[in-house]
Amino acid sequence: MAFLVLLLLNFVFNATNAQSTSSIIKPGSSLSPINNSYLLSPSGQFAFGFYRYKNGYSVGIWFENIQQKTVVWTANRDASPFPSDVTLVLTTEGTLIVRPKQGQDVLIADTSSDDVSRLATSASMLDSGNFVLLNSSGGIVWKSFDFPTDTILPGQRLAVTGKLVSSVAVSDHGSGKFLILMQTDGNLVQYPVGAVELGAGYWDTETFNAGNGVKQWNLVLVIGLLVHLMLDMV
Repeated sequence: MAFLVLLLLNFVFNATNAQSTSSIIKPGSSLSPINNSYLLSPSGQFAFGFYRYKNGYSVGIWFENIQQKTVVWTANRDASPFPSDVTLVLTTEGTLIVRPKQGQDVLIADTSSDDVSRLATSASMLDSGNFVLLNSSGGIVWKSFDFPTDTILPGQRLAVTGKLVSSVAVSDHGSGKFLILMQTDGNLVQYPVGAVELGAGYWDTETFNAGNGVKQWNLVLVIGLLVHLMLDMV
């Protein structure tokens, strides 16, 4: 078993100002699996919302305009699937939650704050594949790009100490057995999960101590490439 790094060429992504899109939800509006509602990015390239998963639904981001809808981000990836009678709501307190008919709300993102400039008043799906929460001035206060799962997209950064964790399988988006870590020494290293502290990496970029310091290190994708890390079950 090993990581596969798939480079999918010829995707073109247009940078989009979040304020100019129509792919926005406001406090009080909601998405639901029952009516198959989701947010599309302006070009229709990406979608955010509920997608069918196992015996229920998960919240995530996927490629919408290709034949095989490929999930690139999942919220709370190791949680149980949701039933069909839940709703995804942006509250007036600045939290994005999944609300069941009975039981506790499930938090997806939280920007609740006494500082109004950090409080989300809308949410938008961008053409970059980034799902963002915006304040009243249109500034981004939370973004899915800061919380990658097993994929990074063009323009997305894997910052120092950031990691991608493989999925269990193509059909199971739970956390798998391998990860890739952007280390503080500038080296990008693949490990079995649980082996980072032991230094038991089995592949690296051999970029130790290069550059001008820790803060300079990011893994960045060029336009036209998608990196997707998953467990090879073959």
